Amino acid sequence: MGTKILLFISIIYGCLQNKSDVFFTKKISPSSIVSMFKKLNITLSGNVGLKVHTGEIGGLYFLRPNFLKEIYDYINGTFIECNTAYTSWGRHTTELHQYTLKRNGWLDDDIRTIIMDEDPSQDFNLSIPNYNNISNNIVGSHLKDFDSCLVLAHFKGHAMGGFGGALKQLSIGFASRAGKSNIHSGGYTSNYTETWTHKAEQKDFTAAMADAASSIVNYFKKKGGMAFINVMANISTQCDCGVGAPPPKVRDIGVLASLDPVAIDRASFDLIKKENTEGSQEWIENSNKLLGENTLKLAEELGVGSQDYNLINVDGDDEEEDGEKDNENENKNDTDQSKIYLYIFIPITSLLVIIIGILGFFLFKKNAKIKMYNESLGVSMNASKTE
Repeated sequence: MGTKILLFISIIYGCLQNKSDVFFTKKISPSSIVSMFKKLNITLSGNVGLKVHTGEIGGLYFLRPNFLKEIYDYINGTFIECNTAYTSWGRHTTELHQYTLKRNGWLDDDIRTIIMDEDPSQDFNLSIPNYNNISNNIVGSHLKDFDSCLVLAHFKGHAMGGFGGALKQLSIGFASRAGKSNIHSGGYTSNYTETWTHKAEQKDFTAAMADAASSIVNYFKKKGGMAFINVMANISTQCDCGVGAPPPKVRDIGVLASLDPVAIDRASFDLIKKENTEGSQEWIENSNKLLGENTLKLAEELGVGSQDYNLINVDGDDEEEDGEKDNENENKNDTDQSKIYLYIFIPITSLLVIIIGILGFFLFKKNAKIKMYNESLGVSMNASKTE
């Protein structure tokens, strides 16, 4: 009961502060992904796409289809993916990509996965009226088949973007092969054979990613909406785009869910900062070198979401994972006091300030009316005496 009260107060406080809610659990399992999605209290309508990174043959850390099968069945949607602009691993053509999907289990009898830019000649443009670097985003024709979308991201480092999460999926992930080339080259070319000799400066690349992400969010805003889940496990400094990612530098942290892609990535990034270990510091430094947080900043400026978030721990105070108890017990008293301050003192104080403000307003109006009445009465009495 206490946990539910704290959860309720936390949500109300976040609403009062106009922050985006980000739900968090330490539990990393197929069922926890479904539970976290339910916390969002959203119904994704129509034909639902589940955007994933399907990984390379021999890839180590990408989210496997069997791990995502429970949310797949619950949503009753379709896994969606796009061809790549890089040619080194064999997903840059539909034929090679289909082979990789089959090898990695994405085309099993009870799973449906489609490549959105299956026919590159049918790609279409999404215009970006307010942009920093690219004025249009090129996407696959099958995007039109979907009314809403759940983005399932493996949050990790990235060799080009600094980190990969919801925003990476929205930008590079949704772009067709031509669209990826357009983003990586900062709008110079949509030809994947020319991309890597015309790579954009890093600042321009992160700006192009933010631009592309905004086009996808705006596209689904007009349709059935979007939701986002980040899985923070096997957090390497590198991405799922190859087979040689180094061992994870950060321990497994948990699963996050939100309706705001900027908030969920900001919260994921902050959770790694909070680890404050040698590995997490190395991870942060690697992301900073590649201007990873610039994508967050620019995406926020474009209205994709907000970096101001309300992190809601759905596990409660009494649930601890093995191996964490010693560290958590050392700071238990401070943590409890912080939670009392965050979840009880601040919301109650805010509520009292609002009530006092309202009462003060009405008392001021009442006193003003009394003063006006007294003044009018005095004028009337003086007039009588004069007569």
